[in-house]
Amino acid sequence: MSAVPAAIDALKLNLAGYLKPADLERIEEAYRFSDAAHRGQYRKSGEPYISHPVAVAEILSQWQLDPQTLMAALLHDVVEDTKISKDDISERFGKVVAELVDGVSKLDKIEFQSQQEAQAENFRKMLLAMARDVRVILIKLADRLHNMRTLDAVSPHKRHRIARETIEIYAPIASRLGLDSLYRELQDLSFKHLYPLRYRTLAKAVKAARGNRREVVNKILEAIKQKLADEGIEATVTGREKSIYSIYKKMVEKSLSFSEVLDIYGFRVVVKDVRSCYLALGALHSLYKPVPGKFKDYIAIPKINGYQSLHTSLIGPFGTPVEIQIRTEEMHHIAETGVASHWLYKEDGDALSEVQQRTRKWLQSLVEIQSASGDSAEFLEHVKVDLFPDEVYVFTPAGKILNLPRGATPVDFAYAVHTDIGNRCVAAKVNYELVPLRTELRNGDRVEIITAAHAHPNPAWLSYVKTAKARSQIRHFLKTMQFEESVALGERLLGQALRGLGGNLIDVTPDRWEKLVRESSAKSREEVLADIGLGKRLAAIVARQLLPVTDQPSSAEAKPGSIVIRGSEGIAVQFGKCCRPIPGDPIIGFIKKGQGLVVHTSDCQAVKKSRNDPEKWIDVEWEADPNKLFDVGLRVVAANQRGVLAKVAAAIAEAGSNIDNVSMDEDRGLYTTMHFTIQVHNRLHLARVMKGIRRIPEVVRLARIKE
Repeated sequence: MSAVPAAIDALKLNLAGYLKPADLERIEEAYRFSDAAHRGQYRKSGEPYISHPVAVAEILSQWQLDPQTLMAALLHDVVEDTKISKDDISERFGKVVAELVDGVSKLDKIEFQSQQEAQAENFRKMLLAMARDVRVILIKLADRLHNMRTLDAVSPHKRHRIARETIEIYAPIASRLGLDSLYRELQDLSFKHLYPLRYRTLAKAVKAARGNRREVVNKILEAIKQKLADEGIEATVTGREKSIYSIYKKMVEKSLSFSEVLDIYGFRVVVKDVRSCYLALGALHSLYKPVPGKFKDYIAIPKINGYQSLHTSLIGPFGTPVEIQIRTEEMHHIAETGVASHWLYKEDGDALSEVQQRTRKWLQSLVEIQSASGDSAEFLEHVKVDLFPDEVYVFTPAGKILNLPRGATPVDFAYAVHTDIGNRCVAAKVNYELVPLRTELRNGDRVEIITAAHAHPNPAWLSYVKTAKARSQIRHFLKTMQFEESVALGERLLGQALRGLGGNLIDVTPDRWEKLVRESSAKSREEVLADIGLGKRLAAIVARQLLPVTDQPSSAEAKPGSIVIRGSEGIAVQFGKCCRPIPGDPIIGFIKKGQGLVVHTSDCQAVKKSRNDPEKWIDVEWEADPNKLFDVGLRVVAANQRGVLAKVAAAIAEAGSNIDNVSMDEDRGLYTTMHFTIQVHNRLHLARVMKGIRRIPEVVRLARIKE
């Protein structure tokens, strides 16, 4: 090895520590092959190009990866930048190395531009490449780290683009794969190039604080060491400075100045076994006062990427916050190298570790989510949200622990338990109290899902669910209703629309159906009806297409039940939130500047107050629109007995209505009051819902809420 001596010496030193001589010879051969292929090529910095693959291999050698990965790292740009082919590499170094090089070469062609669909498709390709062999992304991450370390040599525009995709795409993937130190360095380097002035200012402040707080930090460090020694606990204790980007993020999220961010230092305690972790925790809690609510046990409940540690926050000398991580040596190794530790060079070929199984399970879920997604953009939407956010740990009624992303709701919980539970969910209790389904869950919450046999997913859930599984399953359910059910529903909706226009479904001639099917590019009459049932076509529009023009009533001839706005075609129509009118209510319209036509019930207080401005009021009537849903408030007073909420929710679902929100006043007496916001088509639909609720023996009072 001749070029870039320092990097080569570092690589040799790392490899000699864990590889056999035969493996070293193969890696040496790969280096010579790559050096010859790249001869005469130079980087933007002016260095020989071979310095880059050597640096990438050196980064991977720090994780003690297997020889095949290291050979692929040395060869990763050969196919892309020289005349060497994949077959040449396969013949010389084996099929596995050639596949790894080919995988990295394909990833090198991916650029994450701002165009959503292009970005989504590239994101899909990259994650599915990971699913085939995670070593491909490990090489790519090491490649990206070295490029970020040498980013000053490229143009400002390219520098900004690479830094942006690094912090948005590559850093989260490093975190998800458990590569903690790599994750932090990628974030800091990205921050440095995206916001150079902010980075320099913070770096200077951290350096100054390092000197100012050294005495306090050393005092805490020595106190921790002494306390553990007194308790007979063997431990290695180190102080660690928080990354500049994590300090910046905390300042932004909590609106703090740098001087207010006191906990820029943390401490790490590494012990020999799990028992010692908990003994050390007890010792440190007796040394300094713990901060309530700041203890996290990631040993009993590991993060999804396999990370394990005890985290605790204490109040040290002079009120200084002290953040401490306690872990074993094995946990520390996994925390630093994550999924890379699964491809450690092992002579005995160990079985898959628990963490590797977790990783494979997650990667397999990517393939499943892809199959349930309609296109690349939808796949990106599902997975990017799931790309490793902070997690919350919640309990099922049986005491089982589930981990969900921060911001997850009871709907996410329901789908995490089972898809059928999610699909039939109507309400939820958190810590034995009824909460809206959009409530964000917190660590330690006990979650109970209330289901109903006839319930189904509400499209509104898509606006607040967080997990990819919940989002994809809700959409999958809504997309894949049984064809026969869709046809039946579409036929019913179309029949109602035709009757509103003075026609009848049985009177539509085969010729008119044939003409409509041909003009709408559908395959059959049933497909048109199914599209109506699935909401892909509006029944009212199809009805007008099926009826001869002479059969369609003018607005002046419209039947009762149609909304007639004389002389105001094209005006935007809204419904008053003060009275919540639904079809069947006596109504009146008010022309309001900037809002168009606002429809109120005739007995609404807003109508009574504005009667002195009659020129703005116009007479309107309802038009039957079976596709439209209206929010209605209900107040239910019932005996304060176990299970009454589930009975009311089931009655609402069985009447074909969705529950949008629910709350409960627990009076601690004989009765409890429940408040529901439900969705109905009209007063007849509401009457069916209320009739079903009144049949429940425990219900003593039921009323519609208009305000």
